[in-house]
Amino acid sequence: MSPLARLFALPIRAYRLVLSPWIGFNCRYQPTCSAYALEALERHGALRGGALALWRILRCNPWGGCGYDPVPPKPGEPPPEG
Repeated sequence: MSPLARLFALPIRAYRLVLSPWIGFNCRYQPTCSAYALEALERHGALRGGALALWRILRCNPWGGCGYDPVPPKPGEPPPEG
């Protein structure tokens, strides 16, 4: 993970440690939005991963979708099996 992606991941990790236990499990998607964001940052880097994470958070609302929504593979990477 790049240094900028690590920096972007700090508030997400803080949320998971501090706020998430108090708020409870409220995500409409699987994996959760915070897990999705961390995976997107790790797989795609700070800019594209951050954009994917932001788009996912914007879609997580009462009028958005729900269900299984994995992080897309990098260009040229085979899709996940299953």
